[in-house]
Amino acid sequence: MNRLTTIITAIMLAAPATFASDNDLSAYLMVYHKDQDHGLHFAVSEDGYTWTALNGDRQIIAADTIAEQKGIRDPHIFRGPDGAYYIAMTDLHVFGQRDGIRDTQWERDGAKYGWGNNRGLVFMKSTDLINWTHTGIDFSKLPPQEGMDWSEVGCVWAPETVYDEEEGKLMVHFTTRQGKDKNIIYYVYVNDDFNAIEGKPQLLVEAPGRAFNIIDSNITKVGDTYHLFYCSHEHGATPKHAAASSLKGPYKFDDYYVDNEKQGHEAPSCWRRLGTDTWVVMFDNFRRKPMNFGFVETKDFFTYHPIGYFDDPGSKMKRTNFEEQKHGSVTYITKKELNRLLKKWGTE
Repeated sequence: MNRLTTIITAIMLAAPATFASDNDLSAYLMVYHKDQDHGLHFAVSEDGYTWTALNGDRQIIAADTIAEQKGIRDPHIFRGPDGAYYIAMTDLHVFGQRDGIRDTQWERDGAKYGWGNNRGLVFMKSTDLINWTHTGIDFSKLPPQEGMDWSEVGCVWAPETVYDEEEGKLMVHFTTRQGKDKNIIYYVYVNDDFNAIEGKPQLLVEAPGRAFNIIDSNITKVGDTYHLFYCSHEHGATPKHAAASSLKGPYKFDDYYVDNEKQGHEAPSCWRRLGTDTWVVMFDNFRRKPMNFGFVETKDFFTYHPIGYFDDPGSKMKRTNFEEQKHGSVTYITKKELNRLLKKWGTE
């Protein structure tokens, strides 16, 4: 097939690392972006409660070196079955005019394509969390297909990587729309090098009758069930839940997820506390001032217990050296990998 990607630059990979078994995983790595710089940030934790940003909360990778719009958003990190790490991000700068990157608010006509319109994603891969390859994917260059004229794509947001066990392939699902139509979730398979898509993107999830927007999909497999968290601004910008017995659905929508948050919030991200049967759903409250992450815990995906925001009185969730982080995700790392990250970037 034709390669439908543009390699922006290349950071050379180091020699392949020795991959650890799951039993060796002992710490956590969070990735996020910040509106102040639109770059990629890392934070680490040994217990899943207290988090410290690497590099003094400065960018780990500057977006103007990897993204066509000179900004990234919505980074998601995934530890693959091969032990490699994969990061997928939105190629978008929402303050490009403010920061002198372009003369207009958006890259394209906002009246035609809507808020935050963009055309692509950024994919990164590493075997050691230090050296990364990166590739830009421009979806507007894909040929038209039934249900989507990609030349008129209105957005390509919030990509997340999962592993399709049945297909034996990496899958990326993401928010998209045609023009200013309702936002829906598509997926596409990606090659092992994480630098080219394979086949045509396909519809994964849409609201019944496309009655409302669905954005910020997050999929977690627990036992034989795939749990999909998403956000809909028609529902007060509150994360919602759906479930399926297959990664590709069909997903059954429900109202089980409740976090008691009254302000608009989005970007749900689910991760398990190591060594437990407790799962955390982390979300981004973009309406808080300053912006912050909130957290709930669940053991059964039917009942959810809020545990507060970072640094709120009574909350178990703490930050030591950062603030105003946006749209994060969490994966697991070994003690050796944690020490490697600390040696490379430190915390000050």
